[in-house]
Amino acid sequence: MDVDIISEEENPMLHRTDIRFETTHEEATPSRLSVRDSLAAKLDKDSEEVVVHELDTKFGMRKTIGYAKAYDSAADALDVEQDHMLERNKIGDEEADAEEA
Repeated sequence: MDVDIISEEENPMLHRTDIRFETTHEEATPSRLSVRDSLAAKLDKDSEEVVVHELDTKFGMRKTIGYAKAYDSAADALDVEQDHMLERNKIGDEEADAEEA
């Protein structure tokens, strides 16, 4: 899967960068987690610091356009993001599991 960044906009108040990207894929629409991991690798970030908000694939196309937020740290993502977005991106699950044990 090939990820191309269309635009980046710094948001220093929330310690993040808002990113619009386009990904080209060979098969079905890629999963949110695989896109997150590919985008994190391209940005040289940890996957816990990247939150994918939106993926849009037009019918029959091999391109997906998306919107993501890359935070300065995983703690910033946990502080700012809504719970359902953290759950969709599987961020913070390991910490919750450790606290329950």
